[in-house]
Parts: sequence; C-alpha cells; structure tokens
Amino acid sequence: MKTDSFQANLMSLQNNLLNFAYMLTSNRDDAYDLLQDTTLKALDNQDKYAENTNFKGWVFTIMRNLFINNYRHATRAATIVDTTENLYHLNISQDSGLAAPEGSFTAQEITDAINDFSDDYRIPFSMHVAGYKYNEIAEKMNLPLGTVKSRIFFARKKLQQKFADYQH
Repeated sequence: MKTDSFQANLMSLQNNLLNFAYMLTSNRDDAYDLLQDTTLKALDNQDKYAENTNFKGWVFTIMRNLFINNYRHATRAATIVDTTENLYHLNISQDSGLAAPEGSFTAQEITDAINDFSDDYRIPFSMHVAGYKYNEIAEKMNLPLGTVKSRIFFARKKLQQKFADYQH
C-alpha cells in the first residue's frame, strides 16, 4: 500500500480507534495516549502490513496489543516485594487506615446507614451485596428488573453522599 493511501486509511479510522481506546481505558487522557501510540506504531510498521488484508482489523489489533502490554507493564510496576520479617506489609490490610485513620469508617457505620434506608431501597441493596443477581432480586421481590437496578443504583449514591466526607 502506498504511503499516502496508508496514511489516509489510518486517519479515516481515528474516530473509531478513539472510541475503542476509550472503551478499553475508561479514561479520556489514557484513550488519547493509546490512540497516539497506536497511530505511531502503525506508521512505524507500515512495511509489515500485508496488502489486501483487513487494514482496520490490523490497526485495531495493534491497539489491543498495546493496551494489553501497557496493562501488564503497569501491573508488574505496581507489584511490591515485601522484604520485612514475617511479611509484615503483605499481611496488613491494604486499606488499613494506617496512613489516615480519620479516612476509614467501621462496618457498623455502613450497616447503620443501610438500615436507615426505606425497605424499598434497603432490601434490594442488601440482597445485591449478599450476592444475589439483579434478576433474582426482581423475581423474589416481584418487581421489574429496571426498578431493582435503579433502586440499587440510588442506594449506592445515597451511601456515597453520606460517606463523602470520608473520601480523601
């Protein structure tokens, strides 16, 4: 494929690639970074593209592979090696509150907040937390599925608002 047509094809896919990148990253800035990396990689590897094959699939595969490699790299970089005696750091809770005790709250506070909800919100939310699926809750409560989902959503929002002061 000639350089001009290759670049034109690549530029015509930019919106689709950005949507796919956003779907992968769930973050606008990361999506733009991934789009840029993909475009550069495709341009650098133009000579490896086999003509008369699926160009769009080739470019999307580059993006997917870049995303996976970046994810693996970030995961490895976040790995902590605990060299303390008795693996002290690995054995403490990750959200132990050691850094900011005022930033933590007890399970009882959360339970009390949930119990303050009306039955319409408390029951489906408690069932969801207990592991029931939306359709199971809807069936047991004899409610439409959408109603159950919205009640659980609003219960979450109420909890987030109530405990917003605790967030850093």
